[in-house]
Amino acid sequence: MLSPRNVIELLSPARNFDCARAAILHGADAVYIGAPMFGARKSASNTIDDIRRTVDFAHQYGCRVFVALNTVLFDHELAAAEDIAWQLYDAKADALIVQDMGLLETKMPPIELHASTQMDNRSVDKVQFLEQCGFKQVVLARELSIDEIRKISSQTFVRLECFIHGALCVSYSGQCYMSQSVNGRSANRGECAQPCRLKYNLYDANGNVVARQKHLLSLKDQNQSSNLEDMILAGASTLKIEGRLKDETYVSNVTLHYRRLIDSILERHPEYSRLSQGVSNAIFEPNVSKSFNRGFTTYFANERRSDIWQPDTPKSIGEKIGKVSEVRKDSFRIDTQCQISNGDGLCYRMSDGSYDGLRVNRAEANVVYPLRMPKGLVKGTVIFRNSDVAFDAKIAEQKTTRQIPVSLTVFEDKDGRICVSMFDEQTKSEICRDIKSDIANNPELSKNNIIRQMSKMGATPFCVENVSVDDAVSKRFFAAADLNALRRDIIEKHIENKLVQNAPQEFVLGATSHKYIEDRLFKNANVVNAKAKEFFERHGSTLVELGYERQKNYEGCIVMTTKHCLMNSLGFCLKQHPEKRKLLPMVLEGENGKYEVSTDCARCVMIVKKR
Repeated sequence: MLSPRNVIELLSPARNFDCARAAILHGADAVYIGAPMFGARKSASNTIDDIRRTVDFAHQYGCRVFVALNTVLFDHELAAAEDIAWQLYDAKADALIVQDMGLLETKMPPIELHASTQMDNRSVDKVQFLEQCGFKQVVLARELSIDEIRKISSQTFVRLECFIHGALCVSYSGQCYMSQSVNGRSANRGECAQPCRLKYNLYDANGNVVARQKHLLSLKDQNQSSNLEDMILAGASTLKIEGRLKDETYVSNVTLHYRRLIDSILERHPEYSRLSQGVSNAIFEPNVSKSFNRGFTTYFANERRSDIWQPDTPKSIGEKIGKVSEVRKDSFRIDTQCQISNGDGLCYRMSDGSYDGLRVNRAEANVVYPLRMPKGLVKGTVIFRNSDVAFDAKIAEQKTTRQIPVSLTVFEDKDGRICVSMFDEQTKSEICRDIKSDIANNPELSKNNIIRQMSKMGATPFCVENVSVDDAVSKRFFAAADLNALRRDIIEKHIENKLVQNAPQEFVLGATSHKYIEDRLFKNANVVNAKAKEFFERHGSTLVELGYERQKNYEGCIVMTTKHCLMNSLGFCLKQHPEKRKLLPMVLEGENGKYEVSTDCARCVMIVKKR
């Protein structure tokens, strides 16, 4: 029997049921979706009925559904969160993703709990603590290297969930309070205003301008395609795509891309297996460069890199398609092998480093006629396409199917009833019916007719590999309507059995009191309710300060702790250039205020304080 960690799970985002369906059809083993309230993406909430629909669809394929209930909670919200948890349990959700430890002090249903990345899970000690609390899965910090994942894996048993694709929060998750300090919109309550994507000026300690009007805190998007196998071998059992605000096209494309990569890895490593069932049959070739991206980075997977940021634009750049070879009065020519379509979105970097974009009004081969000729476009300009209408239209046709191979056996029981058994690699179902029949004039023809009728799976989750018909049944002739009814009944029975078989197990958390990793807890522990305080006190910690959401004055407070270091990205890393320490502390200035920037080189992080 395989270790739970050797069952590899591709986890895709679901803004709503339609996105969840798209993710599953394109190969996801699990989806994560927002609860009606208290999810870390406030604008991506869902009703209990929609989550129940998602669960029923997912469980046909053995896919799992995780529901995000991962904000910090005020005292008056705990009862509502507990009630939602019970409703999600009744809807047969497979797990809840949580951040607030106060929930563990309430009467939670016996449902699997996952530790949100908002808990700041980046050390062996932290993951061990959560494992002892009863969490079945821990979402690791995005900043961890493959070696750090391997270290955590070697000293724990809980399933480890790692991000592999999508937008990056510049701060350690759960440790960013910039939005809260500016306008009270807390990232830990799903309301982040994304101040990290804004423009800033940067001044050194003497007031000299280091950078002007750049998106200094905006990172590229993560893409771990090249590191996927190493991450699995290091102990990552759930591979997570970010994007609960993304649409069906994005989810379909990115999910299928990683499905194919993971399948090729599993073929090479028989010690690992896939969680769910079904083969996805798509009519398009996935290409993640065609979906929203700010340029790609592997972040800190292998080593620190200075090119993890995208200071020129927070918007999607897309795929590089070629260079301008000729500029005319009302058009320009691109040296490209790509087919350009009317309506495509193009962008390019201007001489000042910023990006501009245009919509293709008309395209004739590689000659583009925009509605208005863009400024700053010269021969040699590199062109990116951030909206490929032909590619998106192909995905939007929604012709992708996902089918579980099944075999059927049609036989006659001792009472003369016609019986059908349907089975796949995990499930077996059987029904028997009294059906009127006549003696077949041609048994071989009758047998072929039965095989043909029983093989018609239509829009079900199944495709037939084999139909076996015994001799007694072959000698009888049945009306097509009766065979069709028999087929519908066995399909319905098989789906029912799969839903029962794939229903989640119950997990009851007992009260624990093992020592927490910190003796004293400050604002960044994100404790904002009495229940969470009780939890940490029982585990040996003293709460010194309530969380940021319970504070009023943020002057001098650390509002961001990040591995993105401006000194490093600007070529001033103090480990190589200690003389540059005189530049610190630096000042970030933007439309949302001023911030002091310093470094903690021992931990290799940058600290941002509110001024």
